Amino acid sequence: MNQPVRPSALALTPLLVFLALFFGAGLYFTSHGEAMGFYQLRAPVAILPALALAAFIAWRREIKPLETLLSGMGDHNVVLMCLIFLLAGGFVEVSKAIGAVDAIVALGIGHVHPALLLPGLFVVAGFISLSLGTSMGTIAAVAPIALGVSDASGLDRALVLGAVIGGATFGDNLSVISDTAIVASRTQGCTMREKFRENFKLALPAALVTVVVLGFIGETAPVQNLDPVSPWLIIPYVIVLGLAMVGVDVIIVLSIGLVIAGLFGAFFADDFGVAAYATHIWEGFESMVEITLLSLLVGGLGALMKATGGLAWLAGVISRFARGHRSRRAGEISIATLSATTDVFTANNTVAILISGGLARDIAQQHGVPPARAASVLDIFACVTQGVLPYGAQILLAASLGAVSPLALAGNVHYSWLLGVITIVAMLWPARKTMAARADAAS
Repeated sequence: MNQPVRPSALALTPLLVFLALFFGAGLYFTSHGEAMGFYQLRAPVAILPALALAAFIAWRREIKPLETLLSGMGDHNVVLMCLIFLLAGGFVEVSKAIGAVDAIVALGIGHVHPALLLPGLFVVAGFISLSLGTSMGTIAAVAPIALGVSDASGLDRALVLGAVIGGATFGDNLSVISDTAIVASRTQGCTMREKFRENFKLALPAALVTVVVLGFIGETAPVQNLDPVSPWLIIPYVIVLGLAMVGVDVIIVLSIGLVIAGLFGAFFADDFGVAAYATHIWEGFESMVEITLLSLLVGGLGALMKATGGLAWLAGVISRFARGHRSRRAGEISIATLSATTDVFTANNTVAILISGGLARDIAQQHGVPPARAASVLDIFACVTQGVLPYGAQILLAASLGAVSPLALAGNVHYSWLLGVITIVAMLWPARKTMAARADAAS
């Protein structure tokens, strides 16, 4: 029989150690003139002392550290992310090798006004993520195209990738087939339709403001004359995006895209045989080694912190705050804080909602927060946090594909920041208190 987990603030210190080492080293080297300061101490190495500390804490609590670590590393969501990383890397590398990126840039860059490039990427990523139900799959499919647009137009890569991540977050947060939306609605006891309607009221204004903001930022240089390429080479991308939009599993989408890209390379690219195809796939895998290792290790660290009571302590602190304040506003703020903080310590929005969902439902019932509203707030703040978390899978994937600092990307995901601000303003808006008081008086 499983023993109850004893809450412990000490169990959260391993993650703090990792963040202090990784970001401390990055800021130090950057301040000393190193252009790639955040790549001097690699994240998979920086996390090792944190894992050692977490294992020691587990051992002191008579918890088997190795079994717990391996269980977290082998979690379904973690392994799935790693497969997506590898397939995305292979597809991107093969697509570049056959000229698919050059083809789509050549066909599209000259037909779009420079001011619409960033808003267009945001809208495309949002539509695909809404259809696919996953931000990770959307980033894997759209980022290569966005990087080609960036290089041809002179737009900063961090801005371009930030627009893609923002669009992917927008669609993932609203999609009725997203795992986060499904978990949020089920844990709070509402239908997907009810949760969607609550989310839409907040996500749509944030998206519209984001489109306006993206239209005014980023300066484009005159596009250089591009070499003529075969338009047929964009078909692998079209197929990948099409399959993504109809809801095919992202693993299948990327696998099919990888095969089709190889076939088109054999017909349209020079000297592209089986050996070259295999070499480019391996080079794509190699480009994802760092993020794959980090995802596995973060999964293990999260499992150790959960087993030793770190997340239970965090939930207890937020629960005590909620019990001391009885208003609906306090309940919503407590749910938002619980969701965002749990995501910071798990680096996975789905896992964060799973962990905090039960407590969030209790808070909602105690404070009169409707289930759909609770599900919406829970999902929004998990997605907002995940969208700007420098060590989260979404930013790490985009950073790996574009060779951009994760910290630089975190500051350019405008949609996530705007969605968080708009949701907080909506929760604190004075009119809501007046309306609630009138409703109570009427009843």
